[in-house]
Amino acid sequence: MEIAIILLVVAVIFGFKSIKVVPQQHAWVIERWGKYRDTLTPGLNWVVPFMDRVAYKHLLKEVPLDIPSQVCITRDNTQLQVDGILYFQVTDAMRASYGSSNYVVAISQLAQTSLRSVIGKLELDKTFEERDIINAQVVQAIDEAALNWGVKVLRYEIKDLTPPKEILHAMQQQITAEREKRALIAASEGRRQEQINIATGEREAFIARSEGEKQAAINNAQGQAAAILTVAEANAQAIERVAAAIRQPGGEQAVQLKVAEQAVHAYSKVAADATTTLIVPSNMTEVAALIGSAMKMVQTSK
Repeated sequence: MEIAIILLVVAVIFGFKSIKVVPQQHAWVIERWGKYRDTLTPGLNWVVPFMDRVAYKHLLKEVPLDIPSQVCITRDNTQLQVDGILYFQVTDAMRASYGSSNYVVAISQLAQTSLRSVIGKLELDKTFEERDIINAQVVQAIDEAALNWGVKVLRYEIKDLTPPKEILHAMQQQITAEREKRALIAASEGRRQEQINIATGEREAFIARSEGEKQAAINNAQGQAAAILTVAEANAQAIERVAAAIRQPGGEQAVQLKVAEQAVHAYSKVAADATTTLIVPSNMTEVAALIGSAMKMVQTSK
């Protein structure tokens, strides 16, 4: 009876020892007599008690690793205080167990040396402009070596780039000078554009005035031409009417009367002027005959 109880206890212990429950996103490495046998995946797994043992337990989640701050020297011999953070993930539990004695320390040291190498190829200004390139090159350099450790380096991010105080002061002065330069350029461009606008406005105003004067001259000339044409047409009509009147009975006598009246009126106007010396024609009979003819025409018309 005691033997049965002992056997039952041993069977229970053996059963508990043979069951291994692996959590999600974990991997356990099993060794049998000190030699790698298998990698247990998440869930319920069976092992041989007293022969198999869990040698390593690995977390398969993405792990952030803080890279200690270090001093890096740029291509133009400027010291930079640089620190960053690296993200990695275990992809092969067997390699992570036997590839390196401590893959976390190995990745951290490799990240520091790779960062110093990458920054040493760049000048100071480029280190601030090309962070993405620096991060990519560090990840590439670490990832090639980390494959043998069963680790995948996902990304690396630089947190701080801190140059010496003297460099910071010089950079601040440079930035201030650059801003003042841009301000002066902007002001000069504004004045230039203002002068261009003023000149353009004056030119357009001059063109508009000249066009207005041109149109006014054209309109004035057209008006004068129309007036001349109207006067000419009126004179032509008057001449036509006079000619038509002359061709009527008594037209010639009327013309002679008109001429006589104008002659008498002209003589009387000249005689009325005290400052004018009147020269009487030698043959006054012509004047008398002209006046007599005019009087006769008047009597005839009556």
